[in-house]
Amino acid sequence: MTATTPLTSPSAASGTVLQGVPVVTGVQYAPVIRPGKLPDVDRESTKDLAEEERPAEGERFNAAASAVATRLRERAAHATGVASEVLAATATLAQDRAWLGATEKRIKEGAPAVRAVVGAVDQFVDMFTKMGGLMAERVTDLRDIRDRVIAELNGLPEPGVPVPDKPSILCAEDLAPADTAGLDPKLVVALATTLGGPTSHTAIIARQLGIPCVVAVAGLDDVPAGMMVLVDGTRGTVTVTPDEAAAREAVADAERAAAQAANWSGPGATSDGHAVAVLANVQDAAAARSARETPAEGIGLFRTELCFLNTDTEPTVEEQADIYAEVLEAFAGCKVVIRTLDAGSDKPLKFAGHPDEANPALGVRGIRIAENNPGLLTHQLEGIAAAAERSGNQPWVMAPMIATPQEAERFAAQARSLGLTPGVMIEVPAAALLAEQILEHVDFLSIGTNDLAQYTMAADRMSAELATLTDPWQPAVVQLVAMTARAGAAVGKPVGVCGEAAADPLLACVLTGLGVTSLSAAAAAVQNVGAKLAQVSLAQCREAAEAVLKTSSAADARAAALAVLG
Repeated sequence: MTATTPLTSPSAASGTVLQGVPVVTGVQYAPVIRPGKLPDVDRESTKDLAEEERPAEGERFNAAASAVATRLRERAAHATGVASEVLAATATLAQDRAWLGATEKRIKEGAPAVRAVVGAVDQFVDMFTKMGGLMAERVTDLRDIRDRVIAELNGLPEPGVPVPDKPSILCAEDLAPADTAGLDPKLVVALATTLGGPTSHTAIIARQLGIPCVVAVAGLDDVPAGMMVLVDGTRGTVTVTPDEAAAREAVADAERAAAQAANWSGPGATSDGHAVAVLANVQDAAAARSARETPAEGIGLFRTELCFLNTDTEPTVEEQADIYAEVLEAFAGCKVVIRTLDAGSDKPLKFAGHPDEANPALGVRGIRIAENNPGLLTHQLEGIAAAAERSGNQPWVMAPMIATPQEAERFAAQARSLGLTPGVMIEVPAAALLAEQILEHVDFLSIGTNDLAQYTMAADRMSAELATLTDPWQPAVVQLVAMTARAGAAVGKPVGVCGEAAADPLLACVLTGLGVTSLSAAAAAVQNVGAKLAQVSLAQCREAAEAVLKTSSAADARAAALAVLG
């Protein structure tokens, strides 16, 4: 554990309440731990290697990078769900030929391995940062790989999160996927970071673990290891050395609420019986089987990207059908909504011929890939139809990144030709504004609040500096959700929410008040969302929604909902 140091900054004084963006609800009081840092090594050696030393140094580097990737893959194999996916993606990055080649080139020019690694990673960090979007998120991953490789080269233990000997709260500037994916929620009971946003890897893993999490916390860096803090994942606060009795009372209140949530067994409904389906988000069969152990009534979002990423060729229809069928069988007889491929130049497909784009988030992604690769969508829908026939479970299918009614019409016609029920994602403000026209062509809508917030607020959802703008409580985002829900109600067609907003129990009640008919969240959030809905009436949800729609900031919106719903 990092040694405790005395407080020197006024921002970390006792009783100080630090404000951040809430990600996972809950309250915890415990001492701070911080990730271990790589011991000082010579990263900037100016002495070049002799010509005859360079081949051996190149081999030494490749062995170190391979060892790091192997350990990450082994951890991925022992993890499940999102954690496994995140670790596998990091292992793939550790073996990415682009940065490995850049490092090898520097070694051949005479740089020692450590200096070559630092230089190559700095090169790609700069490139990824300029690209923005999901590529910018990989900066933390790449720096983490850099430090692990440097540790391996120097025969040092891998840097990372210490294993505490008692329940602790992990605070950091940012956390790499390899750190967060392996956490034990019995020992690391809450997370708080200076950087990160509501959709960062830290936030995603925290939801899977079911531990309170607050990100984008200003002043957190001044709180040292060993200091007692109270993390409130509902209000988005970190209180430094709070009154102990008050802190323990707040934790006890949260534990009572959690115990009540643990007893909720569905189906989703308000206290007066208004039905709201509570569903799970999954990305593979393992996650679907895990979600089946919760009271989730079905799957509101099956992300299909795993079928396509990390492969050099397009999966066959049969290969896709095998994967989809496993998920459909896990929720036999239940609603399953499958999202068609949502990739793009920020999540490039090796076989789709993506052009380089200055701003990938606004480029060829989602349904737009089908314009130049029509076979991709056709084959995927054929795979889904084959899986439906094999499993006997008829899924709904929805297209991501729809921006116009014409796009919705084309997708719906293709899906219906294969006997599938078509819908679209509402992620682009244009789609929310034209929801009535889009509903003339499809049978349902599903609001992806992560991207809707990003595009509405013109703020990269992976940017720590803009995390408050991409908060799903932003009134402009809530207004677009309300507009979409009204359009669905007018024609009697369902409108769900499958973004991270649905995992917030308080916001879930507001969404219900706006007219949303289903909520789909990470499996770990299902019980908390369902239990909170069961405690409030539809009238209360509508009152809270009306109050939120009158506000002009995310903080005010959250406070308005708390005032009504508690």
